[in-house]
Amino acid sequence: MATILIVDDMQTDRELLGKVVAGAGHSPVYASDGDQALTKAKDAKPALIFLDVVMPGTNGFHACRKLKQDADTKHIPVVLVTSKSTDSDKFWGQKQGADHHIPKPFSPDSILETLRRLVARA
Repeated sequence: MATILIVDDMQTDRELLGKVVAGAGHSPVYASDGDQALTKAKDAKPALIFLDVVMPGTNGFHACRKLKQDADTKHIPVVLVTSKSTDSDKFWGQKQGADHHIPKPFSPDSILETLRRLVARA
C-alpha cells in the first residue's frame, strides 16, 4: 500500500479520486490547493501526486514546478489531472516536470493504469 496525494480544489473530484485510489489498496491523503500540496508532499512523502491545475492561489503548474525543484519531493511522480488538456497545456505541464497528464473528466481505468505504472517504479 502506498500513500497517494490528491490535490484538487473541488471536493467531489478529490473524493472520486480518493475512492479509486483506496479501491486499488492505496492510502489517499488530500490537499485543496497548490500551497497545501507542497506542505503535504513533504509531510506525507507520497509515492505519487495527482494534481489539478486550475486552483485558486498556487496553481498546479506552479506547484508541480516547485515540487520538482525541491530535493525532498523531486523524485515523486506528479500526474496532472485537469481540464487543461490542449497539446500546449500538456507540453507546458511536461516543462514544469509533470510525469503524466490525465484529462478531466477522467475514467477510473485511466487512474488505475497510471497508479500501476508509476507507483510500481516509485
